[in-house]
Amino acid sequence: MIQLPRPAALLTDMDGTLVDSERAWLAVVARLLPGRDGLDAYAGLTIRDAARRLVDEGRTDLPYEDAAAFLDREFTAAVAAGVRLQPGALRLLDGARALGVPVALVTASERHVAELVVKSLGAERFAVLVTNGDTERGKPHPDPYLAAARALGVAAADCLAVEDTPTGAAAALSAGCRLLAVPSVPGIAPGPRTTVVASLEDVTLTRLPA
Repeated sequence: MIQLPRPAALLTDMDGTLVDSERAWLAVVARLLPGRDGLDAYAGLTIRDAARRLVDEGRTDLPYEDAAAFLDREFTAAVAAGVRLQPGALRLLDGARALGVPVALVTASERHVAELVVKSLGAERFAVLVTNGDTERGKPHPDPYLAAARALGVAAADCLAVEDTPTGAAAALSAGCRLLAVPSVPGIAPGPRTTVVASLEDVTLTRLPA
């Protein structure tokens, strides 16, 4: 068990991190991606960024708006049908609350999708919700994490971010956060500010300050 010092706030991604929805997202993208070639590159992207990439790279014959609408409709339906919690997710969230650590959800998903997931996780577990469109730029830019830290009244450098994709990891590290990575796709390496684990069950927060 890896023990991490108590952060000022816990800023956690959603898809693939707290719930097993990243695979559902990639399955939806794959329906527009011939041969599934390069599918991992779409992990962690917003609906609009994914649609734009599909169109710009000539991977779909759909116009941009139709591709975005398809991704939104099908992914929302997949989440509404039910998502499985990632092992250790609730223990991490409840452990943070027991230590008096506020939690923000920082996701590239649309707000209506995030609210479906938060309802199943328990809205009382989250003090702040930052979703796609809440900041001028989304992941991999630092803006969503900086906005979450600002909303909680803490410095991003004092926060622990939890992510599963290189896109999200880049956003968290660019914001200055420490990073706990639970990779769902390749591309996140351990580093001075990055702890990589196979499961959230492998980590716990301690009362010791960072």
